[in-house]
Amino acid sequence: MRTPLVMGNWKLNGTKESVTTLIKGIEAAADAATNVEVAVCPPAIFIEQVANLVANNSIEFGAQDVSTNIEGAYTGETSPVMVKEFAAKYSLVGHSERRQYHNETDAVVAAKFVAIQKHGLIPVLCIGETLEERETNVTKTVVETQLKAVIDVAGIDAFENCVIAYEPVWAIGTGKVATSEQAQEVHAHIRSWLAEQSKVVADKVQILYGGSVKAASAKELFSQADIDGGLVGGAALVIEEFVGIINGAK
Repeated sequence: MRTPLVMGNWKLNGTKESVTTLIKGIEAAADAATNVEVAVCPPAIFIEQVANLVANNSIEFGAQDVSTNIEGAYTGETSPVMVKEFAAKYSLVGHSERRQYHNETDAVVAAKFVAIQKHGLIPVLCIGETLEERETNVTKTVVETQLKAVIDVAGIDAFENCVIAYEPVWAIGTGKVATSEQAQEVHAHIRSWLAEQSKVVADKVQILYGGSVKAASAKELFSQADIDGGLVGGAALVIEEFVGIINGAK
C-alpha cells in the first residue's frame, strides 16, 4: 500500500513571517493525518528556517531544484549536499517551469536526478505535457520520453527511491484542472509503462498529480487508484486550502 504524499511547492514566494505563519497553520493537520505524508518545498533561502520550524512536527521538506555540481565556481547554484545538511528529504527535479524558463533538457533533468539520489535526497521527478501536446494526442509519448531519459541514465531500479509528479503543463497556474478521470488515465499509463520494466517499481512508486490541485477537487482526485497524492502549487500558500488538500488525502 502506497502512502499518500501531499507536497507544497511554494515556488518564488514567501517572507520570514509568512513562512512561519504557513508552517504553524498546517502543522496540526499534518500531524493529525497519520496516514498521509506532508511536505513543503520552500525557496532555498528559507530551507533553514523551515528545517527549524518542522523539527518537532511531522512535516517533511525539500528543495525546489539543485545543481549537479557539489561545490565550486557556480555562482547562484545550490548543491544537493548543502540541502541535505539541513535534513531535507526531497528535491524537485524537472519541474515544467525549470524546463521552460531555464531550458532544462531531459538530459539535464536526468543528471540532476542522479545527483539528488547520490547525495541522499529523494528526487520528485516532474513530467507532463503542454496544451498543444495534449490536443495532438501525444501525452503518453511525452511522459514516456521524459521517463525514459532518466531511466536510460539512472536505471529502472532508481525509481524505487523516487517520486513521480505528473503535471499537465496546461493546468499549472491556470486554474484548469484535469478531471479525475483524465488524471487517472495518465497515471495508470505511467504505472503500466513502468511495470513493463519492473512490476516491483511500478507497484511501489508514488505518482502525484501536479496540476492546480484545490481542496474542493482533492478527495476525488486522490480516490483514483493510481493517484498517490498531489504536488500543490498556489493552494499550498493558503492555509485553509492546503489543510483541505491534506484532509482530502486521508
